[in-house]
Amino acid sequence: MATSILSIGQSALAAAQVGLNTTGHNIANAATPGYSRQVVVQNAAMPQNFGFGFMGQGTEVSTVKRVYSEFLGTQVRTAQSTKSGLDSYYGQIRQIDNMLADPSSGLSPALQDFFSGVQELSSSPASIPVRQAALSSAETLAARFQSIAGRLQEIDQGVNSQVTAGVSAINTFAQQIADLNDAIGRAQGATGQPPNDLLDQRDQLVLDLNKEIKATVVKQGDGGYNVFIGNGQPLVVGVTTASLTTMASPTDPQKIEVAYRATNGTTNIVPESGLAGGKLGGLLAFRSQALEPMQANLDTLATGLATTVNAQHRLGQDLNGNPGGDFFTVAPGMGAAGFAVAISDPGLLAAAAPIRTAATTGNTGSGVISAGAVDAAYLSAPLAAPLTLSYSAGTNELSGFPATQAVTVTSGGTSTVYPAGTPVTYTPDATISFGGISFTLGGAPADGDSFTIEPNVGGVGDNRNALLLGALQTANTMNGGTTTYQGAYSRIVSQIGNKTRELDVTSNAAGKLLSEATLSVQTGSGVNLDEEATNLLRYQQAYQAAGKVMQIASTLFDVLLSIGH
Repeated sequence: MATSILSIGQSALAAAQVGLNTTGHNIANAATPGYSRQVVVQNAAMPQNFGFGFMGQGTEVSTVKRVYSEFLGTQVRTAQSTKSGLDSYYGQIRQIDNMLADPSSGLSPALQDFFSGVQELSSSPASIPVRQAALSSAETLAARFQSIAGRLQEIDQGVNSQVTAGVSAINTFAQQIADLNDAIGRAQGATGQPPNDLLDQRDQLVLDLNKEIKATVVKQGDGGYNVFIGNGQPLVVGVTTASLTTMASPTDPQKIEVAYRATNGTTNIVPESGLAGGKLGGLLAFRSQALEPMQANLDTLATGLATTVNAQHRLGQDLNGNPGGDFFTVAPGMGAAGFAVAISDPGLLAAAAPIRTAATTGNTGSGVISAGAVDAAYLSAPLAAPLTLSYSAGTNELSGFPATQAVTVTSGGTSTVYPAGTPVTYTPDATISFGGISFTLGGAPADGDSFTIEPNVGGVGDNRNALLLGALQTANTMNGGTTTYQGAYSRIVSQIGNKTRELDVTSNAAGKLLSEATLSVQTGSGVNLDEEATNLLRYQQAYQAAGKVMQIASTLFDVLLSIGH
């Protein structure tokens, strides 16, 4: 009986020692990331039949298990992936938002200054200093386009670098998870007991992996983890790993794409939509949903501005009496980054119109002719000599139009086309067009009155084309003729600003969900130092009591020995 009591005391002492060790281990790892508190699972030892009944034989420790909820762990991983993705997206787009919101670096002030320079030019078309100032404001606008495009390119290159770093981190985590799968499998196979600390390390690695990319875990019967990413691509299967790599985009060598390298060696680019969540998913979403559209919209604005201003400038005449050339250039394939001023000589600014009109001195009627304008058709056959139109009161017709060009008369929205070389019926205040030239003739001309249309020789003080250039500021020339330059740019700024605010709000909400999920895990799995301190006292008392049992057993044994003598 004394021997039985001694064995019981020894089992109690051993169990209390395991409890003390486990509690101490919990306290030591209270701040260890991913650590789950461990508890001793203790059972009564198999009782022994003494005939009069079964007597207990003490206790035994069946296992030391960790307190961990697979369900809550999955929730934390999902919340972490979402939060990391939103934070990554927000951190990138905020750079663009801050740049566009800065009045000193945005495009709006430069646009306004450019058209202010054009307005000044229309006020003093013959002034060289004013012309130089207009060119300077155009240079500032070009520099602003280039600056914004350059900054966006820097951000794009930064995304490439971060994508490469993210892919490297993902591959490292995958290999570590596979190594732990192997270690956990061997440990459990040898002892039949769960290697708690290794399990915690693996779960922490999976959580860290979800910071980089959304990963799904499928637990196998042997305790191993199979990890899948994207659209179901296996990253870890037991102890085997696939990997991600990077490669240049087939459509844009400057763009880094993510590719999946399977275990059989094949490599294929993964669509960005298939890599959601985590830092990598956030980066790819930012690039495809914000950065690239922003670059495309800015390029469209630069190209549209250059195209429309150039078209109007070509319809003008410079100080030398020559037709205007291109005002801006846009390098092919560069859009905003290649936006530049094509003129360096202020005398080449085409502020004047290439034609002028006048009523002949000596006319006796009240007929008046407008200043006249030209369109792109005029450039193919410019007026080489003065043209005189004569009015005949008897037939109410105008004659003298070019013999090779048809004439269109538009009045009240109705147009009438007259064959080349034929007289044209006079309609007061109608618009008369031929060969790219258009003007209006009004009033009541007298029989024999004439009107001239001629090249604008010596028209250095003419500002008509400068006025038309200035009018482009408020003209709906962008987005299919629905908005102005400033409107198109404001739309770009608004889209980025709204998306930035949306991500800010969404990221904060995701952060709260992550905190709540983490708190739920910590409530069950985290180490409570107050509770562990209580456990220390409990196991200490149990240890002391077990020692007392063994002491009594020893005393009883000594008594038996003394009786024998």
